[in-house]
Amino acid sequence: MKTSVLTCVLAAGVFALSLPAAATVKPPNIIFILADDAGYGDIGAFGQKIIRTPTLDQLAAGGMKFTQHYAGSPVCAPSRCVLLTGRHPGRAFIRNNREVGTWYSFQGQLPLPATEPSLAATLKSVGYVTGAFGKWGLGGVGSSGDPLNQGFDHFFGFNDQRQAHNYFPQYLIDDKGRLIFTGNTNVSEKGGLALAPGANPDDSASYVNFIGQQYAPDFCSERALKFIRENRDKPFFLYYPTTVPHLALQVPQDSLDEYKGKLDDKPYTGGKGYLPQQYPRAAYAAMMTRMDRDIGKMVQLVKDLGLEENTIFIFTSDNGAVFPLAGFDPAYFNSNRQWRGYKQEIYEGGIRVPLIVAWKGHVPAGVTSDFVSGFEDWMPTLLQLAGVTNGISGGADGISLVPTLLGGKQPARPFLYREFHGFGGQQAVRVGDWKLVRRNLLDTKNKPAAPTTELYQLAMDPAEKNNVAAKHPDRVAKLLKLAAEQHAPSSEFPFPMLDKNHSKKPVAGKKPK
Repeated sequence: MKTSVLTCVLAAGVFALSLPAAATVKPPNIIFILADDAGYGDIGAFGQKIIRTPTLDQLAAGGMKFTQHYAGSPVCAPSRCVLLTGRHPGRAFIRNNREVGTWYSFQGQLPLPATEPSLAATLKSVGYVTGAFGKWGLGGVGSSGDPLNQGFDHFFGFNDQRQAHNYFPQYLIDDKGRLIFTGNTNVSEKGGLALAPGANPDDSASYVNFIGQQYAPDFCSERALKFIRENRDKPFFLYYPTTVPHLALQVPQDSLDEYKGKLDDKPYTGGKGYLPQQYPRAAYAAMMTRMDRDIGKMVQLVKDLGLEENTIFIFTSDNGAVFPLAGFDPAYFNSNRQWRGYKQEIYEGGIRVPLIVAWKGHVPAGVTSDFVSGFEDWMPTLLQLAGVTNGISGGADGISLVPTLLGGKQPARPFLYREFHGFGGQQAVRVGDWKLVRRNLLDTKNKPAAPTTELYQLAMDPAEKNNVAAKHPDRVAKLLKLAAEQHAPSSEFPFPMLDKNHSKKPVAGKKPK
C-alpha cells in the first residue's frame, strides 16, 4: 500500500504555524490544472497577443506568476512522473514515453510501480478526497500505475496518452469501466489520416469524418465540477491534466467560430501523424480559449460554494510547445517566446513553462516571482500546505515553495537537474544563472552527432545562443560533477554514458512485472 511507503500525519497546529495568523487550520482544497504542450507564451498573462485566456489572466492578476518554472521533462509521461512522485528525472522511475503493447492497442504507458512515492496517496492518507480528470499516461487500467492504484479515489478521462491524440474518442475510462461515446463512431482512433484523394481542402465537407459529436474535454470538465460539488465539505485534491492543446487540432464548432477567418489560416490536410484540420491556427487558439472557459467554470463554482479562501489554484503545462507539426505554428503564436527549442528538447523552450498560483487571502495578488522552481517541488509544497510533517520515506528531490507562495523569501535552490532519454539522450543542470546542457548521450542506430557539452549564462543569454563552455572550464567541470551525482542508473532507461560512474544496481524503482 502507498501509505507504507509514505509516512505522514496531519498536524493542524504545525499547519497553522506555516500560514498567516488569519488562516484557517483546515487544509486547503487543491485544484492542480496541467495543460498539455502549452508553451510559455500561450497565456495572456505571459505575453500572448492572439489567444484569449481571460480566466487565467485574472488568476494571475489575483495571485502569483512564476517566470522560471520548469516542467519535469520535455515530454508527457516523465514530466507527470516527476510531478506526482516528487523525484527529479535523474531519480524518477519513468524517464521517457513508452507504450505497453502496440501503438494502437491503447493499453497504457509503462506503469509506475507500487513502490514509488505518490502525492495523491499521501494526501488521501491525511483525509483528502482525490480525483483526476483528463489524461493519465502513467500506467494502464488495472496495472500498478492505474490512477486508482496511485492514490486517486476517482479517475475519468484518457488512461492511455496515445488515445488522447483524438479529442472525439470511442470511449473514456470511468474509474474501472468505460463511458462509450456512440456519437464518435466516424472518427478514426488511429489518427494520422489524410483527406480522401481528390477531396477539396477548402470544403468543410471534406473533414466531416474527422469530427465527432462528443468532445472529450467537455466531459472531463463536467466530471471535475461534479467532484467539487460532491466534496465541498471535505478537503479535496482535484488533479486536472487536460489534453489541451496537444495535437490533433480539434475543437467544437462554436469555439472554432470565435477565431475562424481571423487568423490567415491554411488547411492542414493530414498525413503527418495527426488528424486533418481546415483551420489549424483558429483551432489551436479556440482550444486554448475553451480550456480557459472550463477553468473559469471551476473558479466560479468554488466562489459560489464559498470555498475561494480555502482553495488553491495551480496552473502550469507539462512541457513547452511542440515544434511546427500537423498544422500547429508555434512561431505565429510566439508560443515559446524567446526560449530556444521545443517539446522533446532540454533547452528552455522544451522545459520552461508558465506557472500561475492563486489562493485568495494567502498568496499575494499581482506578484511576479523569478524564483527557480520545478515539478519536483509540488510534492513537498502541497504536503506542507496539507499539514504533512513527516515527509516522504525514500526522499523527495524538490523543495517547498510555501515561503515564496505566502509572500516571504527563501534561499535560492542549490540546483535544478533534468535528463531526458529521448532525442538522442540529453542532460541539463542549472545552478544560479548557469546552465549546463549535454546532448547526444545515447548510442542509437541513427545517432545524429557526437556528444556535446554546452554552457549558457541565462541572465545574459536567455535564448541560449552563446555556448561559453570553452571560456569557463572550471565551472563546466563542477557542473559535470553535480550532474553525474544526480543521475541514478535505471534498468528501464539505461544511459550507459552516465551509468558508468555509478553502481549498476538500479535505484529508481523496481522493474514492473
